[in-house]
Amino acid sequence: MEKSPSIPGKTTAIVAYLTIVGAMIAMSMNSEPRHRFARFHTRQAFGLHIVFLGFALLNSQWGNVYGFYGLYIFYIVLWFYAFLGLLGNKEQEIPVLGAYFQKWFTFIQ
Repeated sequence: MEKSPSIPGKTTAIVAYLTIVGAMIAMSMNSEPRHRFARFHTRQAFGLHIVFLGFALLNSQWGNVYGFYGLYIFYIVLWFYAFLGLLGNKEQEIPVLGAYFQKWFTFIQ
């Protein structure tokens, strides 16, 4: 059985997708040395978590249960899409929002 080549920063990128706290931990993990792969996926994960939390707060004020179902389905599908890209050693952006995450979160080094 052949192992795929190890990409620097892959462990940091995996941590970023766990929770919003994981994304913050990944930011500090990638401070030195800096890995391009980890930075890309940390931005994607941080953006995905922030969008989810923002819409969850908005929906909690709105009070529609079906909105939460849609939100969770949206979040889970995009999370799996991004995480499978990570496991495949790809820098694949989340559809629609991924390019914006890379521009908005340039503070993530």
